[in-house]
This record gives sequence, C-alpha cells and structure tokens, in this order.
Amino acid sequence: MSAPTTPRPTLTPPVAAVRAGRVDWRLRFAVLSVVWGFSFLLIKVGTEAYAPFQVALGRVLFGALALLAVLVVRREPLPRGRRTWAHLFVAALLLNTAPFSLFSYAELSISSSLAGICNATSPLWSMALSLVALSEDRPTRRRFAGLGLGFLGVLTVLGAWQGFEGIDAEGTALALLASLCYPIGWIYVRRTLASAPGSPVALTGAQLMLSTVQLLAVSAVFTPTPASFPLWPTLSVIALGALGTGMALQMQYGLVAEIGPTTAQMVTYFIPVIATTAGVLLLGEPLHWNTPVGAAIVLAGAALTQTRRR
Repeated sequence: MSAPTTPRPTLTPPVAAVRAGRVDWRLRFAVLSVVWGFSFLLIKVGTEAYAPFQVALGRVLFGALALLAVLVVRREPLPRGRRTWAHLFVAALLLNTAPFSLFSYAELSISSSLAGICNATSPLWSMALSLVALSEDRPTRRRFAGLGLGFLGVLTVLGAWQGFEGIDAEGTALALLASLCYPIGWIYVRRTLASAPGSPVALTGAQLMLSTVQLLAVSAVFTPTPASFPLWPTLSVIALGALGTGMALQMQYGLVAEIGPTTAQMVTYFIPVIATTAGVLLLGEPLHWNTPVGAAIVLAGAALTQTRRR
C-alpha cells in the first residue's frame, strides 16, 4: 500500500526498470491495485493477534528485506551521506512509521473498507495543504471544486445526515490523519531528496530500514513481546510487508518508468474499491449504500484535485 500513494515526482527510476517490464503494464497495474487494496484486509487480520505498532513494524521490516534483496541482485549500494540519511529518517517517519501505525490503530475500531476509503483522501489533503502554502501546487477553481466534492463524499461515507451513527469517530480520525501524513511526507521528500544520489529503490529501501529502527524502538517501549505467533495473522503481516510494501513499491517504480506518473498514480482510485470488496466478501464487513456512493464521490473529487491546465 502506502500507502499506499502518488509516486515521487522528482525521482526517476532507472532505465533498467523499464527493460525489466516484460509483463504487460496493464496486468502489473491490476496486480498492484489488488495488492494495495488487500493491504487493509491484511492489517485487520494482523491486529487480531499483534499490537498496532507490531503490525507496522512487521510491515516495514519485511518490506525493507524485499527491497534489500532487489538491491543485492542488482548489486546496487544504499545511499551515502549523513545529510541524505537524516532526510530519509524524517521521510520514514512521515511516510511509513506514522501512517502505518495510525492505520493499524484505526482498524482496531473501524472496518478495513472504511480505512481504504479514508486512504483515498490523500489527494484531498494535498490540495488542502496547497491552500496554506505548504505545497508548490497552486490551487485552481477546478481543484477547489474537487476539494469540496471530496469533502461531500467523506460526509456521505460517514452518514452525516444520521448524525454519524455507527461510525467510530476516533478510528476514523486516525485513518484520516494517516492519509494526511502522505502528502506532508511527499512535500518533504520533494524539497529535500530531489537531487539525492541513488535510485528510488535504494532510497526507499534505506527509508524502510530507518522506519524499522523507529518502530522497533517504539514497540519495545509501548508493547509487550508477543506470547505466540498465530499462523494467519503472522502470514498477513509478512505479506503486508513483502508484497504490499516491498514488491508493490518496486512494481510501482517500473510502472512510473514505463507509462509515466500520471497514469501510474491512477492505481490510487482502484484501492478503495478493492479494499471494500475484500472486506465485505472475506471479512463479512457490513456494506450500506452510502459507503460505495460516498467513495465514488471522494474519488471524483480527488481526481479533480489532480488535474492540471494544459
């Protein structure tokens, strides 16, 4: 998942990633959508046996191992320089440690479907940040309309006309806060790591390593050591890291290199659809009419906020 989110616009994947893309990009695009869509289900299953910080720790740990394996095969080194690693430390906090932990805590009380829909609000948060001069993107009338439409979609999902009945306010707030972390993190990355040496895979691998250290420290202080390792929750956390973080990011960079960031980021709009379908069919989560309708409105608003004048 990461998060689930828009690829780094300032980092260009190596040409080798394009040449390696022998499988049709449409198939890889579909696989990436499914992997990230299922991430919220995997988080839900993982929290059945592990504390939220531990689920986030397993996610970044196995994600880092997956990317490090890619670097070993490519014989590609990790980034160098204290300044680069210092910026990566902050990026790890904003793009991995904080949002992954917040989503895990959120899914203790809300459905994986709702968490996936909240994740789709990241472009809306990005637009909102541009209004307070935290982004280089200048707001337009169309993007203003997208922000308003997205806000209406969120209210529809939450059932505002019913007084938000049946919605856990704390869990929903944590999921929305997690989605806010992503645009803040990307703004930081654009301003500090745009010219950093190394490929996106090397930079992200190092970033996940630092997030692993951060979450290892937090988990050691705030969570007890697991007494057992149940099969399905454990496999869910491993898959969440190795597939939903490591493999998915590697696949995303290949798509960006082959079809460009604009088309590749469209995967964001399929994630809540798959997350909702997986939650309803596999976890038996309830589905009311306002959830898919509101999600569609959110995605329409998010799409408007991402449009640019030619």
